Amino acid sequence: MQARDRSPGGGTASQVRSRMAIAIACFVAVYGVIGGRLVQYGLSEIDSGSRYSAADRSLASRPDIVDRSGIVLATDIRVASLFGEPRRIVDVDEAVEELASVLPDVDYKEWHRKLSSGAGFVWLRRELTPRQQADVLALGIPGIGFRTEKRRFYPGGPVASHILGLVNIDNAGIAGIEKYVDDQGLGTLQDLGLDVDTELAPVKLSLDARVQHIVRDVLVDGMERYKAIAAGGVVLDAKTGEVVAMVSLPDYDPNNPYNALDKDRLNRMSAGTFEMGSTFKAFTTAMALDSGKVDLNDSFDASRPIQIARFTISDFHGKKRVLSVPEIFIYSSNIGTAKMADVVGIEQHREFLTRIGLLTRMETELPEVAKPTQPDEWKKLNSITISFGHGVSTTPLQTAVAAAALVNGGTLLKPTFLARGADHAKVLGKKVLDPATSDAMRYLFRLNVEKGSGRRAEVEGFVVGGKTGTAEKVVNGRYSSEKRFNAFLAAFPMDDPQYVVLAIIDEPKPEEGKSGATAGMNAAPMVREIVARSAPLLGLMPRFGEDEDALLVSY
Repeated sequence: MQARDRSPGGGTASQVRSRMAIAIACFVAVYGVIGGRLVQYGLSEIDSGSRYSAADRSLASRPDIVDRSGIVLATDIRVASLFGEPRRIVDVDEAVEELASVLPDVDYKEWHRKLSSGAGFVWLRRELTPRQQADVLALGIPGIGFRTEKRRFYPGGPVASHILGLVNIDNAGIAGIEKYVDDQGLGTLQDLGLDVDTELAPVKLSLDARVQHIVRDVLVDGMERYKAIAAGGVVLDAKTGEVVAMVSLPDYDPNNPYNALDKDRLNRMSAGTFEMGSTFKAFTTAMALDSGKVDLNDSFDASRPIQIARFTISDFHGKKRVLSVPEIFIYSSNIGTAKMADVVGIEQHREFLTRIGLLTRMETELPEVAKPTQPDEWKKLNSITISFGHGVSTTPLQTAVAAAALVNGGTLLKPTFLARGADHAKVLGKKVLDPATSDAMRYLFRLNVEKGSGRRAEVEGFVVGGKTGTAEKVVNGRYSSEKRFNAFLAAFPMDDPQYVVLAIIDEPKPEEGKSGATAGMNAAPMVREIVARSAPLLGLMPRFGEDEDALLVSY
């Protein structure tokens, strides 16, 4: 009989080998789990202690933002940020004291807590200057190091702050075009860590940096000259809907946005709503003409105030006689304008303002866009007061957008802060007015600068037209004659309007040596300065010696 191969333990050799393999596998599994958990704990400790991971947004690239000519408005720069590795710190007290000797405003208690935590990684301070980095390096503290991050830099400082917006400490867009860029998908890429070292194509805006600077310069001067609390302005391409420049004051420096959230830093042009005063008479007049119920040869009796319920509608400087439609416009008659609205009717009035975009929330790239306010129910009194700019609040930017439709042949274009070609604009445009109505409005705008309240907006050679708006502000539920919100709504050149310009100024005071503070005294001169300085940069040359009054002759 053949003898079996048995091990000392009583089993066969193959059984012994099987048992050993099982034991080894168990050991490998156990230690594999332990090793995996150690790695997991290590990574979670780094993440919880520093908020740093491979996909940290602070390392992610953002595209440059440039103006229509390629001038850089926002870009990334590399900066050093200070971190600590608590497990490698020999003496926490000494380390904190040495760091405080070269860095300002060190929070001893907080930094001591962080460096005593036993964590693998903790942030101490983000975005150091090169000098601060050199000073810390010279200390030679073990367990203290630097991480290169990306910081957003705005070469123009506050010049376009309300348009460009802001990023947070992790380089993620939180306002303006910066947030718009993230909302288009960049934020998702950053979250996934897929664009850490990616060179992204620049975002080209419709802005002209030179005109943007001019508008801000004029508004800063206007606020100081008229002792106002705020001001704003926009230059809009009437044929494409592109925003060439837009400023709201007070503004902030996005490189140091410590006051960006202050209440007075609101972007008044797109995120603020206001009663636009007599600038609304332009829309009422266009509505009346476009309805076919009124034409330029019609007249309305403005000799006596309108009495409705317990309210009296009168004119500021009434002529107390029958006025033609052009006279109603250039004399800014509340009575005449109200009677034109009454001829059209309440429902058609509301429909018209909706059609030209003044009663609905504006669609554009900026996230900061306010919704206009209007009465829940329109009655005759509402229609009358709205006809001359009281009772509806809308944003200044969409007022300019609607005005572009009045003068460009009747096409409403959604405003854009991105470069848009003329062909693309034609596809996007919506016809809202008869071209004949637009012709009539160009005539009236020009007539008002020639002979009406807009005379101080005249710029020789550029055929400017426009409409003033002086609105009393509501204080404690009542209109105050002491506080005004003024605007001047303009376009040029009026024979073929290329640009719409709107300037607003909040609570202006009379200029030194003068008694009045109406829009014709302050907002109109601001528009004049913007047009005179920016028109040549936009490729428009003055036409001296030509018959600038051709529009007037045609009517």
